[in-house]
Amino acid sequence: MSVTIGNELILPMKRRRIAFLLAMLCLLLAGVFCWGAYIQWRQNVVQQKLEQARDGAVASLRQVLSGQVKQLQNVVQRPAIVQVLGGGDVTAAAAAVREQFPGTEDVQVLTGDLSAAYADVARSGYARLGLIEAALGGDGVKAWVVRDGTQIGLGMAVMVKLGQAPAVVYLRLPLRGLISVLDAIEVPNSTYLALRQGSYTVVERGSAALASGGEALAKPLGWADLRMAAAVPQLENVPFDLGLLPSLIVAGVFALVAAVLLLVAGGHRMLPRRHGQMADAEQEQVTLRESVMQEAPERAIVLNEENNVALSSSLHLQFNLEALVQPSLFHEDDIHGVVPGELNAGVAKLIGQAIGSAMQAKGLSDIVIGRDGRVSSSELSAALSDGLRHAGCNVVDIGLVPIPVVYFAACHLGVGSCVAVTGWHHPHDYNGFKIVLGGESLSSEAMSDLYQCITNGRLYASVDSGSLSERDVVDDYIQRIADDVQLNRPLKIVVDPGHGAAEEILSRLFKAIGADLVSLYGDIDGVSLIVHPDSDEPGNLQKLIQRVEQADADLGLAFDGDAASLRVVTREGEVILSDSVLMLFATDVLQRNPGALVVYDAECTRNLSDYVLRNGGSPLMWKTGHSSIKAKMRETGAELAGEMSGYFFFKERWYGFEDALYAAARLLEILAQREDNPSQVFAALPHAYFTAQMEQSVEGDAQACVQSFIEEVQRSVEGGVFDGARLFAFDGLRADFTDGWGLVRVSDTASALVLRFEADTQAGLERIQSAFRTHLQALLPGQVLVF
Repeated sequence: MSVTIGNELILPMKRRRIAFLLAMLCLLLAGVFCWGAYIQWRQNVVQQKLEQARDGAVASLRQVLSGQVKQLQNVVQRPAIVQVLGGGDVTAAAAAVREQFPGTEDVQVLTGDLSAAYADVARSGYARLGLIEAALGGDGVKAWVVRDGTQIGLGMAVMVKLGQAPAVVYLRLPLRGLISVLDAIEVPNSTYLALRQGSYTVVERGSAALASGGEALAKPLGWADLRMAAAVPQLENVPFDLGLLPSLIVAGVFALVAAVLLLVAGGHRMLPRRHGQMADAEQEQVTLRESVMQEAPERAIVLNEENNVALSSSLHLQFNLEALVQPSLFHEDDIHGVVPGELNAGVAKLIGQAIGSAMQAKGLSDIVIGRDGRVSSSELSAALSDGLRHAGCNVVDIGLVPIPVVYFAACHLGVGSCVAVTGWHHPHDYNGFKIVLGGESLSSEAMSDLYQCITNGRLYASVDSGSLSERDVVDDYIQRIADDVQLNRPLKIVVDPGHGAAEEILSRLFKAIGADLVSLYGDIDGVSLIVHPDSDEPGNLQKLIQRVEQADADLGLAFDGDAASLRVVTREGEVILSDSVLMLFATDVLQRNPGALVVYDAECTRNLSDYVLRNGGSPLMWKTGHSSIKAKMRETGAELAGEMSGYFFFKERWYGFEDALYAAARLLEILAQREDNPSQVFAALPHAYFTAQMEQSVEGDAQACVQSFIEEVQRSVEGGVFDGARLFAFDGLRADFTDGWGLVRVSDTASALVLRFEADTQAGLERIQSAFRTHLQALLPGQVLVF
């Protein structure tokens, strides 16, 4: 029992001992958090020194590159060089440039048709060819690191006049000028600094073991994709992963609590009495626990007893998670954002743990992960794996593969769940995740749940981490397709793999099915400029068309960066619309499956519906988005689906996911069975007047704008410009008239509206556009419409 002497409350010896032990525990915890703060302070000092070294290297390299570029500009503008170029002799012009630009390893002057470059592209390399093409298509000198035959150097190219025709001056300089810059930079101990371009490391200094994390502190040089990558060692274990300031605050709180407890343990300090109550009534006094809880930060660790799984502490950065993880990362069908601004290793780990939490809720335990060839993918994949395993999930890592191979592995290995680390068709500084759980691709609602799981601190943290194993399934994937598809006759094809991971397997795949791959447009050794890997980019398709013509190939195939979407061009240079390709697929599938359902998105031609019906099938239009299309296929049992964006989904003979590699094999199979050449086959399909997909930027809420457009059209349909039109409002608004249709929907990637129009005649096309323009202009006053 306590004893009160004067104003002091003297606790029994037993309680004083308990108070002393608790004080020692608090002091220990304060020391742990102080140590964590010290580690981070030391790390910050090292990082600051490394960043200074990186910035110095960037400044020096920019100066070197600017000097070389300026020198080449001056050389080609000198009267003597201009005169030689005017004579039209490429050999004499190259010799004159070499004489004026000492130290070059190679100098060439190429005519504007680039015939000399195309003739020897396999030996000289695609990076060199890409540099020359870029110079021919743009202003000023282009410069980046190239593999030219067996030599690697700094390539520079600039457009000039050869006689009266355009030409390109190309030269290659040794890399020693760039390497010497890094040799002069003092790199802090146990850090990493490297000059990189795309996925190729030109030169590196410091600890190579840190190379995988080099993109976190990378800084661009402003020339092509050249950048200085930098990395510091990972932090040692920091309590609760708190930052420097939070660690100091928590340490201070524990120290304060320890001081209070030591005073109590000394027996000469009273705990405050409750006014109006008996001092010696022990049950009425403030208890030790109450006193400590008034000082200590609240913690909320909740245990799930059934699964022996603990939810993460609210102390674990919960106060900062909303700022750390941006809601803009979570989209309709996927997660993607700029690296490292929006998406980095820390965010990827949290996303992995959120995915693992969702798996635990569904009773799932195993998952496949794979990544594309982007520079940041390796680091993000490792962090994602850590997060998944922290949530108790077993991870099967299949490495660097195209997206379809990740989906295939989930089916082939019987796992049913997978995450693909990919930036698909977005620029090279983007990356993200495509997620499948239990055979279903996550869509908008599930994406929102992942975000809420992170920001609300509802992340599962398993007592035992999940396992990690590695598996190579590429051979199984190729063999599975080859067992399903064999060509009746070889077709000559040119392929643009979009600088994606598909580069590594395309030649093997097409050889396995009997195709003749005469040119692979891409640089599989990684020494290439990472261009925008979008098969819809006009410039990308134009280059493919040129290659098909030069090789006299039957067909050209273009893939996006993750080999999920496919574009087709003929030897005549025609770009075949994806809905026309889907018509061929439908004809083939319906021969074996009469009455089968074919799903297509709202951007496809209305001719597709009639074509499917005439061939004995059941057409179904649905909203755009790979998750929505796959969900509708599962719901309806459809055998085939496709989108105008080039995504194709085969359930017949395949697994139902988007797979441009398999779709390409099926297309070649169909064309090889026809007596007509591919151009004639496509020419026989129904055609219409149409517009390309257009984007109308919107100031404000694009979704609200579309909804207002729908309501306005529905109110004025009778007697108005939409009178007689059949309206579909499941994905924006599509209005089908007797002679054509128009569509407006919300863009998946920007604050914009997507529009597309089609009609039997040019006059009908203009009339339908006018109907949409009338209502849309009223909703966007003052804005100039794109149509």
